[in-house]
Order: sequence, then structure tokens, then C-alpha cells
Amino acid sequence: MSFTTTDLSDEHPEAQVCDPVFHDFGGRMAFHGPIKTLKLFEDNALLRTVLEAAGEGRVLVVDAGGSMRCAVLGGNLGQLAVKNHWAGIVIHGCVRDSEELAIQPIGVKALGVHPRKSEKGLHSAHADRVVSFAGVTFRPGAWLYADNDGIVVAEEPIHKK
Repeated sequence: MSFTTTDLSDEHPEAQVCDPVFHDFGGRMAFHGPIKTLKLFEDNALLRTVLEAAGEGRVLVVDAGGSMRCAVLGGNLGQLAVKNHWAGIVIHGCVRDSEELAIQPIGVKALGVHPRKSEKGLHSAHADRVVSFAGVTFRPGAWLYADNDGIVVAEEPIHKK
């Protein structure tokens, strides 16, 4: 399947477009799929649990509160996501092990990098809730399209099959 976020945005002005705050860290620059959401803060225990489950080509959208104090995804979790067939991960927060992530065949977008890992058991986390950041509201089951030009979100699939 071939698409560009620029074409999707032009063809579907009703689609949401993320503010340009994300950087690419995965080995795959373009990815898309239905959204699964997580809301967490500086504690990635639930993120690991979710990535251990079958991704089925979905995109995991993680609202990590925009924290720039630690990373919630690193190379080991990236490998887990690849193994379990996640299409990509968008994190409103930081990653680490950027060189490892860069060679993994998965899309990863995040605000930045941080060498410190998250701590387990600090905060509660929630799955499958509506989350909002970067000017977009992400609903579980909506579709996310990402490439070098940005991120487009639509309630239904908008790509040509």
C-alpha cells in the first residue's frame, strides 16, 4: 500500500493532522493502522504488557504526558513490538536506545530521546481511552497514517487499497 500524508491530508480535509513536534526513531518511516491507546506517565509497565500482545498491524499511541524526564520506550520494547506485529508507535514523550530503534523494522515517532529509563510502579496507566496531544484527539479504532511529512488521523480508513 502506498500513501503519503500530504496526499491524504489534501484528499481528506476533515482528517486531523498532528502538530509538527515528533521525530522519527524507528527503522520504518511510513506506517499506518488502526489505533490502540495508552495513557501513562514515567512508568512503562503497561506499555510492556500491551506490546507483549499481538499488535495485528495496529499503531500504539502513547500519551506519556509529554514528559522529557525519562524514556518510556527503548530497544528491548521496540524488539517486542516488531516480534508481535505492531505497525508503529507514537509517543508523546521520549525514547532511548535510539541507535537500536533505528534498525528495527517498525515506525517510532516521539518527542525526543532521554537516556534515563522509566520507573515501574510509580503511576497508574490506562489503556483504550481517548487521548489528546499535538493538536489531535486519538480514539481507539481510528486510523493513523505517518510518514516523513507528519501524522494524519481519521475516524475510518482513508487510504486506497
